[in-house]
Amino acid sequence: MDRTPGFARITLPLAAINFLNQCNRGMVATIGPLLAIEFGLSASGLGLLAACFFAAYAAAQLPIGVALDLYGPRRVQSTLAVVSAAGFVLCAAAPDVTVLALGRILCGLGLAAGLMAMLKANSQWYPKERVAAVTGAGLFLAGMGGMTATVPVQSALPYLGWRGIFVLLAVLAVCAAAWIWLAVPDRRPGAAVPQRRSILREIAEFGRIFRDRPFLRFLPAIMVLSALNFTFQGLWAGPWLRDVGGLDDAPRALALLIYALGLVTGSLVTGQAASFAQARGYSPMFVPHIGIGGVLLAQALLVAAPGGFWLTAAIWFAFSFCGSVGVAGYAAMGQGFPPELQGRVATAINFSMLVLVFILQIGIGAILDLWPRTANGGWDPAGYAVALSVTFLLQALAAAWILVAPTGRA
Repeated sequence: MDRTPGFARITLPLAAINFLNQCNRGMVATIGPLLAIEFGLSASGLGLLAACFFAAYAAAQLPIGVALDLYGPRRVQSTLAVVSAAGFVLCAAAPDVTVLALGRILCGLGLAAGLMAMLKANSQWYPKERVAAVTGAGLFLAGMGGMTATVPVQSALPYLGWRGIFVLLAVLAVCAAAWIWLAVPDRRPGAAVPQRRSILREIAEFGRIFRDRPFLRFLPAIMVLSALNFTFQGLWAGPWLRDVGGLDDAPRALALLIYALGLVTGSLVTGQAASFAQARGYSPMFVPHIGIGGVLLAQALLVAAPGGFWLTAAIWFAFSFCGSVGVAGYAAMGQGFPPELQGRVATAINFSMLVLVFILQIGIGAILDLWPRTANGGWDPAGYAVALSVTFLLQALAAAWILVAPTGRA
């Protein structure tokens, strides 16, 4: 009788912390205008507040990669979930923007292993051609957190306030920590226990990863693809819908819900499509290439500032749906490395991507501040057009690098 733990014990508990991660990230786009008013933040100041989370998230990636490979997803993720709970409590109690930023940093540290822990566990328990599919299914469920951050959060604000929502997230983080600790197995029976070496030798393995030519060939494209979704869902989609789309709070929250729905369905569909294509002999990067083209097209349409709620929402849906294929790119790039490096490969990609998110969060805010604030306190639509043009160019260059980069093993 096969006693191998299934999806409910391997992937689902780890998807719970990713649910909180996506809710936390997406919530700033919903409550960002409130925070800007309460704490008197400029566009660059709001971008910096959002970027604090991603800076801590990025700084934790490389050590977390080592920890995941040495100690496993169960121990690492359950411990960090408790850290995120402390960060949510600090955010809820913040008397000023400095303490709020510190809380966001603590949240970034506590949630930093989310996707990586799930990828590591899935790569331990599933055949490589199924990793993209089961990870996509996990992110489909986790993406409900991004949806929760839109209309549900907007509806709860009059009753709980943004501080009460952070308290609720803290409680859920503690529950997720307990679930992961009790449910997720450490490793497959009979699997080799990772050899303990000096921490310097373990860290040095990142050099092996960053010298790999196929890794370097695809890294910029996958990095930009995922970073754009983090950047816009994490903050700038909300202000864009207000200032360019002309939407009030309720329709803006609905548009953000549709954005999150694109991310949720995209995670499931593109993960399944990537595994389906690979099983039939296509390159693991086949589906990510299609996603890159879709996000480029969506950005071009957003620069043109389309009118009408449903057209605008459909373009943002396409943007997030196609951008969600970045996770399939993570799984594809990991296949070029041995199992004992899977945690570090995933965190190497994530670290690079999150550094870019930090730059984009602040950079877009700096671009918007080049124009005077509008009469209603928003930012000039021309600034958004310039910012989206910059991100379009960045992604086009990353896609072009795939064609000209050196091939073969280093």
